[in-house]
Parts: sequence; structure tokens; C-alpha cells
Amino acid sequence: MQVSRDFEKLLKDLQEPDSSDETLRGLSNLLAEERQRLSEMWHSIAVEQRRSTVKRLIEIAEVDIETDFTQVFMMCLKDADPQVRASAIDGLWENEDVMLIRPLVELLGGDDSALVQEASATSLSRFALLAELGRLQPRLADMVWEALWQAVHDPRKDLDVRRRAVESLAYFSRKEVREVIERAYQDDEDRVRISAVFAMGRSADERWADVIIKELETEDPEMRYEAVRASGALRIAETVPMLARMVVDPDPEVKLMAIWSLGQIGGPEARRVLQICYEQGDEALQDAAQEALAEMDFMQGSLDFTMYDFGMAASDEDESPDENEDWDDTRFYM
Repeated sequence: MQVSRDFEKLLKDLQEPDSSDETLRGLSNLLAEERQRLSEMWHSIAVEQRRSTVKRLIEIAEVDIETDFTQVFMMCLKDADPQVRASAIDGLWENEDVMLIRPLVELLGGDDSALVQEASATSLSRFALLAELGRLQPRLADMVWEALWQAVHDPRKDLDVRRRAVESLAYFSRKEVREVIERAYQDDEDRVRISAVFAMGRSADERWADVIIKELETEDPEMRYEAVRASGALRIAETVPMLARMVVDPDPEVKLMAIWSLGQIGGPEARRVLQICYEQGDEALQDAAQEALAEMDFMQGSLDFTMYDFGMAASDEDESPDENEDWDDTRFYM
């Protein structure tokens, strides 16, 4: 079956450097014959244009939930250009279709580009989580495990590929993973150590709490950022006073992550700090604090009641600062 004239026109427009968003939206939810026709002419498009097209499709999908470019991204996993392949993997980030596991495993193990291997290792993290939650068939869970395990231990792999594999492997609650994270944390390369702390946060293992608390005080903003995130991911209540100080951290990303983590940990002290940020912070702090407070309220309304003292939380409004008080960084040093 032939495609429509409108679709043929769309394909012609794709080859132009200034193709409109409306044209690109026409690649959403393709019919079988449309995908075939796109596949036939895709490589005739200049490589820079293919790179730009995939990145713009990702941007459109982020703001327009009605669009679905899955078929285009899947096609692009076999593109001749590694940047296109890596971007296609990014575009499939929210896709939990198990049919994606094998292509990602093959790209991690055999693609000739470290960029693509790294993207694949990162993308497999969501399937590692599904495996740990018991939502993958055992053979698929084993496939994910083996691919990541081999990537971690393959000295021929690029450093960034191996550390991304460590981050993804962290979702598996196995003794071997704890050993992998420990070795990564002892590595001489700062990037590997930073990935190790990120992995600690994903591990759901409280044994890492002391390490994470120590790294909250490091001078490296990237390490601080990951330690802050891990504090929230593991809900380490002891870090609340430190996180309260870090909402005025000199690094803006660390500040916003501290707010997120306070919302994850919860409790009256965390709520008090978030209320101050919401009432007296700049726009970015206010938005982040509002989301964190909403998340905290959601968790309080869920079945996990163990983290909150509702008697104390009931008086939080009484502890809120007067709206006329000046913003004072020292108020966070509890």
C-alpha cells in the first residue's frame, strides 16, 4: 500500500534544515506503510539533519504527551551515525516494552561507539529496576543482569560505559552488587566514585548512609549533588540538618536537589525548611519547594505512615515564618 501524498510531502520537508515542528509531529504514530517508506529514505537525509531531527522529536515528546515517536526511535537504533543511535536510545527512555531489552543489550555489548554503549547501559537501568521489582520474566531479568555485569567487568569498555553500568546494576539487591559499588567508590577516578555514590542511592541499602553523610561535606559540587540525591533516595533522616544548610549551597543544582531530598525524607523539620523556601526563596526555590511539599503530602497520604509524626506535623503551620520576615540564610543552620 502506498503512502499518501501528504506523507510524501512530509518526507521531502524532512530533508530541509528548517522543517517545522508541525512537520515533525507528522512522524507520530506511523502506519506500517509510512514507517517502511520513512525507513527507505531516511539515510538519504544528511547526517546533521538526522541528528537534529531526532533531538527535536525528543523535545516535542517532552512537551506534547499526545505524540508517540517510538517507531522512529526504534528505526534509528540502526542508524549509521552513533549520535543518532544514542539520541534514539534517549528518546525511548520512558518505554518499558520488554521488546526493547534485547536491542539495548546488543548495543551495550557490541556497538562500536562508546557513546552508544553508555546510553544503552543507562537505559537498561529501568529494566534492572523492573527485574528487582519482580516485573520481568526471569530469563529477561537474567539478560539484563548479565549484560550489565559483563560491562562493569570488561576492561576494554570505556570508563563512562563501565560506570553507567555500575549505576544501573545498583538496582539489583545482590551481594555482588554491594562489592561492585564498594570497588567503584575506592576507584582513583573521581567520575567512578561519583557514580558509586549515585549507585548507593539506587541500592535501597542503608549500609551506605555513613559514606553518603561524609560526602555531603565534600568540596566537589558533583559529588555533593549525588550525595544529596542519595540522601533523599535512601531517606536518611540524619541528613536533614545538613540538607537544610544546603538549600543555600553555592551550586544551584545542589540547592534544588537538597529541596527534593527534604521532600523525600519528610518530617516536621524538613517541612519547616521547605515552607521557608516556598515563602521566601527565589522563583526556582519556590517551585522546587512546592513540588517537594506536594510529594511529602502525597507520601503522608499513602500506606507508608512510618516516616511521619502526625502529631508534630499538625503544628507545622504554627512554626512557619512570618511572611514579613527577611530571607536569612542562617536560619537553615539548625
